[in-house]
Amino acid sequence: MLALLVRLPLTAITGIGGAMIIGHNMLDGIKPDTLGSLGPLWQVLHVQGPIAYAPGHTLLIMYPLIPWIGVMAVGYAFGSLYTRPPDERRGALLTLGALLTGGFVALRALNVYGDPGPWSAQRDDLFTALSFLNCQKYPPSLLFLLMTLGPSILLLAFLERGIAALARPLAVFGRVPLFYYIVHLLLIDMLTVGFAVARYGRRTPELFAHGPPPDYGFGLLVVYVVWIGVVAALYPVCRWYAGVKARSGSRWLSYL
Repeated sequence: MLALLVRLPLTAITGIGGAMIIGHNMLDGIKPDTLGSLGPLWQVLHVQGPIAYAPGHTLLIMYPLIPWIGVMAVGYAFGSLYTRPPDERRGALLTLGALLTGGFVALRALNVYGDPGPWSAQRDDLFTALSFLNCQKYPPSLLFLLMTLGPSILLLAFLERGIAALARPLAVFGRVPLFYYIVHLLLIDMLTVGFAVARYGRRTPELFAHGPPPDYGFGLLVVYVVWIGVVAALYPVCRWYAGVKARSGSRWLSYL
C-alpha cells in the first residue's frame, strides 16, 4: 500500500493516512459475523482475532491493516520534517507533539469517541488514571495513537539538542528496529516455553490446550526484570547487526 501511496503528493498521503487514523473507530460497530463470507476480509482490515481456514487450523490476525496503513502513511510524510533546518524542525516537532498530546487528553476526557472502551471512575485516583490511559492497541484506536505518538514526537523535539552519554546505547536499537523486533519475539517465545516447562512441566501448546491455568503468568516485578534482561541480552546482537548494515550496500538489509 505504501508503494502505491508514495506516488501521490505528500499532502494527499498525509490526508489519507490521517483519515484512516481519525475515522477508523467509526467502523467499530461492524462485526465480522454480520458480513457472511466477507467476515474474514473485514478481520484482516479492521478486527483482531482468529480466522478458521480449515478444520483445526486458524490464522490469527494480530495487526489489522486499516489503522496501521494510516500510521505508515503519516509516518512517511512525517519524515519530510527532517529535511527542514534544525530550528524550524524542532519548532514543528514541539507544535505537533503538543497538539497530539493535548488532543488525547481533551478527547479522552469527553469519553465519546476514539476508543472502543470508555474510561470510568475507579476505586481510587490511581486506578481512575489507569482507566483513562487504558486504550486499545489491537487495532490501535485513535486515542492510543494520540497518547503514544504525541509524547514520542515531543521527545524527538527535546532530543534535537543531543542525547546524554548514558542514553546513547539506545540509539543502537533505533538503527535496527525491525531486526530487534523479530529477534526479540524469538527470544521471548523461547523464554515463555522455558518458564512453562520449569513451572508446570509442560510446553505452552500442551499447557494452553484447554486455556491457560488459573495461576499462569507472573507479577509485574518478574515481567520488568525479564523485559530489561531481554533488552540487555539483545544489545550486543543489535550492535553487531547495525555494523553489518552500515558496511553493506544491500537494499534488502536496509529494510531489516
